[in-house]
Amino acid sequence: MTEQQEASEDAVMTRIGQAVILLHAGDREEARNRLGEIWAEIGAEGDSLHRCTLAHYMADAQDDPADELAWDLRALTAADGLRPGEEPGLPPGRRPGQGVGQTIGEGPGRTPGEGPGRTPGEGAGQTIGEGAGQGVGQGARPGPQQAVRVFYPSLHLSLAADYVKLRRPEAARVHLARARAATGALADDGYGNGVRAAIARLERRLAAEPGEGPRPFPEQYS
Repeated sequence: MTEQQEASEDAVMTRIGQAVILLHAGDREEARNRLGEIWAEIGAEGDSLHRCTLAHYMADAQDDPADELAWDLRALTAADGLRPGEEPGLPPGRRPGQGVGQTIGEGPGRTPGEGPGRTPGEGAGQTIGEGAGQGVGQGARPGPQQAVRVFYPSLHLSLAADYVKLRRPEAARVHLARARAATGALADDGYGNGVRAAIARLERRLAAEPGEGPRPFPEQYS
């Protein structure tokens, strides 16, 4: 990857970060507009990390739970695209520092269990890759394998919370089990512990719902 290409990718992440700042400042409409413009520019064949990052935050900018679900599903699909041809949890075919290292990290983003439009205890709202790197568009870059693995607990937890909002507890339990199964990739730090706590809160909430309890899910990310 050339320096010019890296600078171009950093510019996209910076623009996403600027939209996220607007989102967290309460200007949801302008944030949606800016993220929508970037999404159109990236295109269907664009960088998977950019698509995953943007879709994750665009979900938080939605007022309709069905739209929120649609964007969280796009984020999961894009994350899977970070590892084309690989088994779940393995790194994509990139060298360290190429794309995937520009992880959404400790900068402005979703805090565990308390994203915009989500109430505490619903479990969604984590920053993708938070704790594995720096903020949107910032510089420190982890290796690609860990960055991709750290995506999945947050992504599945967000989807579980979406399904709870839509009164689909069985679908929520599926994604919650997947979130739990993926937590082995999380560090024993503030972010990792926050994600685990958010998963536990949603597990307790779903345990009180009618229907079957959470079912085990194979440890795909060991």
